[in-house]
Amino acid sequence: FSLFTGLLQPLNTLASSAYQNGVKNAYLSSALSTRLFSSLRTPVSSAPRLATSVRNLMCGHAAAVLNRAAPLLPNVLKLPVRTVTYFSSRKGKRKTVKAVIYRFLRLHSGLWLRRKAGYKKKLWKKTTARKRRLREFVFCSKTQSKLLDKMTTSFWKRRNWYADDPYQKYHDRTNLKV
Repeated sequence: FSLFTGLLQPLNTLASSAYQNGVKNAYLSSALSTRLFSSLRTPVSSAPRLATSVRNLMCGHAAAVLNRAAPLLPNVLKLPVRTVTYFSSRKGKRKTVKAVIYRFLRLHSGLWLRRKAGYKKKLWKKTTARKRRLREFVFCSKTQSKLLDKMTTSFWKRRNWYADDPYQKYHDRTNLKV
């Protein structure tokens, strides 16, 4: 149990001080705790997994306390997940993540193009050949392309016809076996 006391100690002191000082401080501490932990987002599957492992370790009242505190634990125990899709507040429709539009180019075939990482950074110490290599466009992987498709709406996936489009011959995949 000593392993988890360090994690639960701030919650314990917050609750005990609220109990001793009355209802007004209880409201204040609950507002503070929601404000402190409002930025934490837990994936749906992480909290039950932690709760079952804690249930196997110990029994009784301590397990119940840990099960209630599992969603409040820091992000150290959770795997990072980037499935960010924005939703509009009025109708709840998906919105495009603008960083994707600024940094990537989507071909009509579904492939995404990007520049190599670091093509704008510390150019003073890079050779001319290395700068030229970094300026090249590369294709994103299959998983990256799927993620970028989730982060954009159908507006950005439609076919565009531009005059003198340098990427015109790359929009359609020809002679490629899938």
